[in-house]
Amino acid sequence: MFKIKNLLAPVLFFIPQLFFAQYTDVINSNRPGETMSAYGVGKSVIQAELGVYGIKEKHDLLNYDGSGFGTDFSLRYGAFLEKLEFILDVQYQAANYDTPYTSYKKNNFRQTVLGAKYLIYDPYKNKREVNIYSYKANHSFNWRELIPAVSVFAGANFVGADNPYYFSPDGAISPKISLITQNLFGGGRWVFVTNIIADYIGTDYPSYGYVLTLTHGFNERWSGFIENQGYKSDFYSDAIVRGGAAYLLSPNMQVDASISTNFKNTPSILYGGVGVSWRYDGWYKNRQAANKAEEKAKKNTDNEKSIDYQEKERQRKAKYE
Repeated sequence: MFKIKNLLAPVLFFIPQLFFAQYTDVINSNRPGETMSAYGVGKSVIQAELGVYGIKEKHDLLNYDGSGFGTDFSLRYGAFLEKLEFILDVQYQAANYDTPYTSYKKNNFRQTVLGAKYLIYDPYKNKREVNIYSYKANHSFNWRELIPAVSVFAGANFVGADNPYYFSPDGAISPKISLITQNLFGGGRWVFVTNIIADYIGTDYPSYGYVLTLTHGFNERWSGFIENQGYKSDFYSDAIVRGGAAYLLSPNMQVDASISTNFKNTPSILYGGVGVSWRYDGWYKNRQAANKAEEKAKKNTDNEKSIDYQEKERQRKAKYE
């Protein structure tokens, strides 16, 4: 279904590096919600997020029923800067539709987006405060939690000609931009993410929308979320609610499941999906290990040139001979 959520509130239980870099100790996936996290995967980290879903539609006014399945895939890569992430987001759907008079199919890409996200502001940068003697101090409300991390996303939609999910028979490339905010509450156990989106900019039917996601980490492996999404254009408007859960299999792999529905009958929509997220952080860890070794070498006094005190004494006496 959808790709975005930092359904990884469990990630935030492993806070060591979260406040100093985009990289976290365990995978930070955007699945299975629709919001895009403000934080990236980390420089030189590559991450893949794959899902499959089923869909049922019923339109009371146009009198049709539809059912089908789809798959979505996101590829994320941190490059050049710690705050910069490149994203490829693809969704393909195949569905059959039946009316009292005929049947037809829709098989094509619902979405192909390529773009980049940049972290503008991180309220936690260089402000990690942990009191190892006080549980209350580490889990009580902090006013700084009201200040969100802020990112921006800019990319392009690529639509081929004769795509039945697009409003025009002609292919097109159009801009897409998003403003992303993210708050951490309760020491990271609760995560609130907002996306404000402008899509298909410059076309005959630009779309504007929002997504609000609240995620809760139950423990170091399980997390759940609820989400509200709304979008509006002259071509199609809707409001959707979804919920689901994610389970951390390992520091670099997560599985998830979710369900989505709307509240209207033109059409009514029901989605259900499962997915998996995987990352490769070997390059990042190798770079970190090299940096630590370099710093250690600089601080290691054993690497300094040893002083020959006997030779210094001989040189001192030679001055007076």
